[in-house]
Amino acid sequence: MGLQEAIRAVSDTDMERFKVLRKRRGTIPFNKQAWVIRLTLLGLVGLTIYGFITFDYKDIQMLQAISQTALTIKTMFFQPSLHHFTFIEALQQITITLGLAFLTTLFGAVIALFLGLLAASNLSNPKVSLVIKGVVAFIRAVPTVLWVLIFAIAAGLGSVAAVIGMTFHSISYLVKAYSESFEELDKGTIEALKASGANWWQIVFQAVIPSSVNYLISWTFMRFEINFAVAVAMGAAAGAGGIGYDMFMASSFYYDVREIGAITYFILAFAILIEIIASRIKKKLRS
Repeated sequence: MGLQEAIRAVSDTDMERFKVLRKRRGTIPFNKQAWVIRLTLLGLVGLTIYGFITFDYKDIQMLQAISQTALTIKTMFFQPSLHHFTFIEALQQITITLGLAFLTTLFGAVIALFLGLLAASNLSNPKVSLVIKGVVAFIRAVPTVLWVLIFAIAAGLGSVAAVIGMTFHSISYLVKAYSESFEELDKGTIEALKASGANWWQIVFQAVIPSSVNYLISWTFMRFEINFAVAVAMGAAAGAGGIGYDMFMASSFYYDVREIGAITYFILAFAILIEIIASRIKKKLRS
């Protein structure tokens, strides 16, 4: 076989492989994990359908129930009105909720900043970092409302227990976010600063925090938005006051769906306002 024939044979082989690959393109090879996920999802769908079929509806007329629910939602959101307190009082109550969210976020951010520095593996001892990350992971695993109820045993139901419980959970959330932001810093920069004689505090304030300030602000504002939503729930569950308590009274005590709709619009308007303010502050800091 000559040189040209050998080259031609190799090119023909490559063309055949290319055709086979083109035919197989778009097909997914067998993956055990993918099949397990698919089978799990199919099992959940099957259990859901079985649950709907075998559920004891106690002679509930589904069409009538759906129509009544739609009527309640229509009344709630298309005919909102305040009956048991005025517009000014509603603003005062939602200000209390905002103050609760701001206070817990402020306390949580200050404490989490120092713990986050100790939890960052590139700034702290590995054992100290592991212990702090383990503790905050345990705290995050417990819902905020349970922490509030735990502290309510000592402080009693009210704003004090809500502030302590929400701050406790905010610290655990922000420690994880802050420490991961600090760990993004290049180790070469830290080593260079150490070689130039900079101590730990100089490294933190001259390199770590300036390079991570945008992430810190973003995570803090995100936690503030979460705390605002939690503060609404704590107003009802823990007696912390604010607009959440008024919603609880309107829904459970008065059963005034129109007032529930008005309060919902109040909360939604302030949530949008918080998001707009947070976005503008982030843009100014980045510029």
